[in-house]
Amino acid sequence: MTQFLSLLLNGVSLGALYALIALGFVIIFKASEVVSFTHGSLLLLGAYTIARASDSIGFFPAVLVGLAVTALAAVLVERLIINRLRGAAVISLAIVTIGVDIIILTEMIRRIGSDILNVPHPWGGGSFRLGDVGISQNRLVAIAVAAVLIGLFFAAFKYSNWGIAMRASAEDGETAALMGIKQGQVSALAWVVAGILAAVAALFLVGSPTPGVTPAAYAVGLRAFPAAILGGLDSTGGALVGGLLIGIAEALAAGYQDQLLFLGRGFSAVVPFIVMIAVLMFRPSGLFGTKELTRV
Repeated sequence: MTQFLSLLLNGVSLGALYALIALGFVIIFKASEVVSFTHGSLLLLGAYTIARASDSIGFFPAVLVGLAVTALAAVLVERLIINRLRGAAVISLAIVTIGVDIIILTEMIRRIGSDILNVPHPWGGGSFRLGDVGISQNRLVAIAVAAVLIGLFFAAFKYSNWGIAMRASAEDGETAALMGIKQGQVSALAWVVAGILAAVAALFLVGSPTPGVTPAAYAVGLRAFPAAILGGLDSTGGALVGGLLIGIAEALAAGYQDQLLFLGRGFSAVVPFIVMIAVLMFRPSGLFGTKELTRV
């Protein structure tokens, strides 16, 4: 039972970070109807920038620089590429984001090489224990920060002018434009927010229990994509639920890997995709996604 509770707590912490990334997928899709595959490389860019800047300016200023660089990269992709292709087929836009992702990833791999870059988290690499149940301090801080950011996001999404404009654009883009909502600005801000959320997730994903910044951090962005699909690509609440479900499933699979050896080592890495496929077989629009009605 102790092992299960420890794995469950670590799964919640991982799921909270997946939820941050998944929210980025969702708000980009709601604002610009683009399935963005750039999140893995943006996450790696944020982690790399924070690690490099920490050596010269310290941890907290480096975090601000990392957030700014990632947000800038995200909005440049939107302004220079996505905005110019507005109205193109959804599949074409998705393929374009894959191309951008490959370009950024290739540059990050070239810069990082075989090094493992350290991010000097002030809370260190120690662990927090409640009885026999333990979790790294990094993941405990991650839960707190993710909870605050997710709460602020949902408040802004419901009450701010940007949130109202995004919901209106997602509901009926043509009517929203006729009512004076500037969809280009809504889309640009959505990409900025998505970039910031990815960078925040990167900050904690490269800390304890992981060794530091390596190109392998890129794969985390890919594993967060099933969380967005699982919850429903047009549902912000679904991104939160999907992230938690995927994080818990992955943590449990990794913790009980000795009992799952018949499935092969590294099985936990594919668990997010297995869970996604299993759910989509019964609910193609995701757990909370909007079902499209077609007149026949």
